Amino acid sequence: MKQHIFTWLLLLGVVSAYAQDKDKLFGGAVAPKSRHGFLISVSGDADLPAADMAKRFGGSFRIGPDILYKTTSNWLIGAKCDFIFGNDIKQDSLMINIRDKYSGQSSNLYEFINGSGERVGVPVYERGYLIGLQVGRIISLSKNHPDDGITVIGSAGFIQHKIDIYNTNKDVPALQGDYLKGYDRLTNGLFVEGYGGYTHIDRHLLLNYTIGFDAMFGFTQGRRDYLYDVMHADTNKRLDILFGLRGGWFIPIFKRKSEEIMFK
Repeated sequence: MKQHIFTWLLLLGVVSAYAQDKDKLFGGAVAPKSRHGFLISVSGDADLPAADMAKRFGGSFRIGPDILYKTTSNWLIGAKCDFIFGNDIKQDSLMINIRDKYSGQSSNLYEFINGSGERVGVPVYERGYLIGLQVGRIISLSKNHPDDGITVIGSAGFIQHKIDIYNTNKDVPALQGDYLKGYDRLTNGLFVEGYGGYTHIDRHLLLNYTIGFDAMFGFTQGRRDYLYDVMHADTNKRLDILFGLRGGWFIPIFKRKSEEIMFK
């Protein structure tokens, strides 16, 4: 029995040594290398406002395209554009001079008396956008997955937001044409944003995503010289902050050599 066990161990040792020598001879399964190319994505945020933003709006959403160039050392550089959507308006004085004082009010519906003496509802929404440049890096956590890892991105650019008064039937005379500018609280300025999360890029480029948290700080200013409802200018400087949970899906466009062999 001992002789048979020794014989089997010897055979296993020979096979193992042969396999190792074969790997050395033919290259074997080596760790994949980090790739470079473009990452084209669509991402979205669920945001909570703070500072001056919270005085005017409630929770909101952002969605928009991003394009990044990824180097072989996992540096990222590119541009982004987000569109801001929300329907929770907290500006108590909004259109107070022309609203029906006997009507109810929700977070985004205001009632007026139209030219025919009828009570009509006019919805209002938060609308805006931001556009900027991005720089960041993917910090790989595994040699077998060099494109994946903790992701840190900083952004800077221009942000604008306002209250969109949706008077589609145009039956409230005070909310037509240029009169809307006296109520919409147009605000814009510069922003900086930081993102931290995790990025996964599939070796076969099928399932690619990023998810994490971000914080946007807008150094903005009101841009209306006169507001009809409060009878003064809206040119004060503001600090608009958004804290968000962000997720995105993207398409990698990597340059490959024709002789390149990919190993899992």
